[in-house]
Amino acid sequence: MHQQRKSAGAIDQVKRPVGAQRQRGASLLEAIAYLGIAAVVVLGAVSLLNGAFGSAKSNQLSEEVVALRTAVRKLYMGQSYPVASLIPSLILANAVPATLARGTAAGTLSNSWGGAVTVAGTATGFTITYNAIPQDVCINLISGASGWTAIVQGQNSLTTFPATVANATTLCSVTTVAGNTVAFSAS
Repeated sequence: MHQQRKSAGAIDQVKRPVGAQRQRGASLLEAIAYLGIAAVVVLGAVSLLNGAFGSAKSNQLSEEVVALRTAVRKLYMGQSYPVASLIPSLILANAVPATLARGTAAGTLSNSWGGAVTVAGTATGFTITYNAIPQDVCINLISGASGWTAIVQGQNSLTTFPATVANATTLCSVTTVAGNTVAFSAS
């Protein structure tokens, strides 16, 4: 009920008709509509974040591979590469990118997807191998890659650089959860 003041200080009650009540709060339908809109906004934000994180991991992987290549070349400059794992030497020289997880076993590394990362000397150079790379990340990693003597994944290999998107798509053919195993060879 509303109150109204009279000039003499007395208060009169103004009565409304019985059917005219003030609405307070939201109705059930309005609440459902609000929750539906909020759910659409949240799903859109999650979708955008997943894309951003995938792109960031792809960039991170590119930086890791190039950093490992640079570190190996710097560490063994003017020397021949030993035909063995180079990871223990890289760890001792503190030349392993901080984004690679060090395993519980000495001299082991793993990438963002839990796949093993190996660096091994060969008779003519060295090979950096990444396991469990998702197909989309693999394609982004390989397309435009240069500075390698070869990039191999399964039965497919690439020796012409910079790599085209078509070549990267052919090379990164594994679509399963296990991902692609990509070996980068350099001298």
